[in-house]
Amino acid sequence: MKTTFYEPDKLSTFLASKKTLLAKGAIAQAGPEAKKLGAKKVMVVTDAGVMKAGLADTVRDSLSAAGLEVGVFDGILPEPPARVIDQCAEVFRKGGYDLCLGLGGGSSLDSAKIVSNLAANPGSVLEYVGMDMLPKKGTPLMLVPTTAGTGSEATRVMVLTDESDNTKKVVFSDYLLPDVSILDPELTLSVPPSVTADTGLDALVHAIETHVSVNATPYSDILSLQAIAMIARHLPQAYAKGGNLLPRYNMLLAANLSGSAFASGGLGAVHGLAYVLGTEYHMAHGRSNAIMLPHVMAFNLSGNLEKFAGIAEAMGEDITGLSPYEAAALSVEAVYSLMEAVNLSARLTDYGVSRDDLPKLVKGGMAQARLFVPNPRDLTEADVEQIYSSAF
Repeated sequence: MKTTFYEPDKLSTFLASKKTLLAKGAIAQAGPEAKKLGAKKVMVVTDAGVMKAGLADTVRDSLSAAGLEVGVFDGILPEPPARVIDQCAEVFRKGGYDLCLGLGGGSSLDSAKIVSNLAANPGSVLEYVGMDMLPKKGTPLMLVPTTAGTGSEATRVMVLTDESDNTKKVVFSDYLLPDVSILDPELTLSVPPSVTADTGLDALVHAIETHVSVNATPYSDILSLQAIAMIARHLPQAYAKGGNLLPRYNMLLAANLSGSAFASGGLGAVHGLAYVLGTEYHMAHGRSNAIMLPHVMAFNLSGNLEKFAGIAEAMGEDITGLSPYEAAALSVEAVYSLMEAVNLSARLTDYGVSRDDLPKLVKGGMAQARLFVPNPRDLTEADVEQIYSSAF
């Protein structure tokens, strides 16, 4: 791992939750931490699946034991539509809640992040899409992930779906960073293998894209490379034996490190080209990212051979005596091996996507060209077409 950095004139920023608690049983601290934040009435923002699994009851018990009034909004949908977020915000405002607690995967955490701020900022979430558009900070915010994937508890970003044009929109604001994040691996034990694979690869994409980003910082370099190594080692174990606490613990930590890394360094073309798979084919965010990851990596190799070689080494590949390009290329092979271990294909045809859809894919990918800017290699429309073609 590189221990010396060479850009002393470049301004680097580190962003993360104000406080992060990590341990088996850490969820018991939700009530005491909410009281420290001055809360009296807490709304838990989650989805029906988390409710059905009984995880919301665990959180509610901790909050109630601390003498707090608790309400639950469990209507969050995947890739949350703006209308659902606005509905949740209205319930929060009218209910007089003074702390928002997000519980679940990335969609629930993202929703809670913006709902806590819509308490102080009137109107629809769509009015605040863009960079630093929230004028006021809202109520205190607590985030509790139940999957090891998005790292949303560590970022200043939330993603929503604008159903008027079927596109994803993004809100960026420091106000979206939580006051407290609680990482309890026991809450992830019931996650099924397929979701474990999807979310784990999502965390890997965050780490890899950040590590090779032109906006990488010393913070993101250190955090992302550690996360890559942890995911390569522990994701297959978590997938194979979901009730094994140790890999669940390490995957939850790795996802948090990945989130902290990309909060400081940014993402790239994998996310840009994966977006259309989510909006047009309703694929899970982690799955769409995973499909595109090795194809974009293969295209990007020449943009930073040294870092891709470092990724290969972090994932367990022996790069001794190899040329820079040979060593870098092993990073792609390592990703394919990891995907095979968790039964994920990187071929679009395996998910029912037809080659006839190539023009639609290219158009959708080009619509996210803002994510090409930090990518280690520039992309033209022809390049985008070639990458999608390689994925069939």
